[in-house]
Amino acid sequence: MQCGDLAIQRAGWIFGYKLHLISSTGSIIVPLAADFTTANIPDNQLYDILTASLPLAIIGRTLYMSADPGYDDHKLYDLSIDIGFQLVCPVQRYKNTPADRIKLVEFYESNVGQAIYSLRSISIEPLIEHIKSVFRIDPLLVRGYAKASSVVLLSVLLYQILVYYNCKTKKDNPRAIKYMLGT
Repeated sequence: MQCGDLAIQRAGWIFGYKLHLISSTGSIIVPLAADFTTANIPDNQLYDILTASLPLAIIGRTLYMSADPGYDDHKLYDLSIDIGFQLVCPVQRYKNTPADRIKLVEFYESNVGQAIYSLRSISIEPLIEHIKSVFRIDPLLVRGYAKASSVVLLSVLLYQILVYYNCKTKKDNPRAIKYMLGT
């Protein structure tokens, strides 16, 4: 699974909101959990809420969760292990890095760690761009947190529904959502 966020823009300026998203990896990349906040909320504060909303069946099949540097937090590594998977984030080594953090650095820098983290470039990052493109939410054409949150989270929900529909109807490309909407 992948964890990431999107800064919402309006007319080229960062507008002060973020979409926090967890997605699957593999043959079908789909949003699994989402939340929308103002940009001043740190990424690491949403991780436990997002992971708690995941179905147990998904958690049980998850070995790794990769996330951007905003999720590099000792509490989140522990929470992930308690849930049953390992969090993989870019981790840097410092002069007095504690031994437990050295293990995180070594795993992230290993071939396996780099392979896991590199999945972001073919899963969550394109997914966020695809959602923005399909639903034309960049730039966001509404003002105010409540309206922005509604538009963005409804876009994610509709995306999930359309991927599900495409899978159930055996479409060749379950991500062919743009064509279903006539855009």
